[in-house]
Amino acid sequence: MPSNFNVSSAEGYERLMGRWSKRLAPLFLDFSGLADGERILDVGCGNGSLTFAVPKVADIAEIVAVDYEPVFVEAVRSLISDPRITACQADAAALPFDNGRFDRAMALLVLHFVPDAAKAVAEMRRVVRPDGMVAAAVWDHPGGMPAMRMLLDTAAMLDEDARAFRKRYCCQPMTAPGDLAKEFAAAGLVAVEEASLSIRMEFSGFADYWASFSTGEGPIGRYVAGAEPALAERLKQAVSDAYRAGRDDGPRSFAAVAWACRGRVPR
Repeated sequence: MPSNFNVSSAEGYERLMGRWSKRLAPLFLDFSGLADGERILDVGCGNGSLTFAVPKVADIAEIVAVDYEPVFVEAVRSLISDPRITACQADAAALPFDNGRFDRAMALLVLHFVPDAAKAVAEMRRVVRPDGMVAAAVWDHPGGMPAMRMLLDTAAMLDEDARAFRKRYCCQPMTAPGDLAKEFAAAGLVAVEEASLSIRMEFSGFADYWASFSTGEGPIGRYVAGAEPALAERLKQAVSDAYRAGRDDGPRSFAAVAWACRGRVPR
């Protein structure tokens, strides 16, 4: 099942999101828990932010990283030096693994882009052994992503299409408080817990910020890259003004909040 997240290059994704998912991964692992000797499934591995963070936390037995996009699978494979790590193409809603194959399944910044996220959670539960753990984290699109909302809200003042896009982006399933916990409980997971995790998104200047979107990666990048030239220039200038906020151009740091959820497979 294709993701709603468009990607054309691993490098573009790294500039847009990979650098931030690397910051979030250790917090997510601390929340999710790990134990030595476990077999781990990383669902929607992207560039491997979570995959390569796992061995730094525990002496695991195996990590299988999967993603629907071949560009991500190849990017992860190119970085593998640990024989315990493998990567393959797979659909989060139809995982190609036996029941109970893993001790823990995790999805970092993925489920809100899966068209049938409920099916993906059910699949994660299926491939985890009884008493094993399922965990996921998604960005808080409506209230926890000021760096993204700055661009979206500015665009919405200039373009009718941007207003419709903002609504879709901010109303994605799984991104509001309680969404993940509700889905985990519906999948039959027990001892479900939800928490918020926070990092900082730091940019060296407006050029660094704008370059995150101008390559066309991800939904916001696709909107920016698809804008007709006159609108694109007006948008860039307006967002630049919002970024500066009356100050000189230069470094800026924005809070970024994710919702994380964990639940156990019943014995």
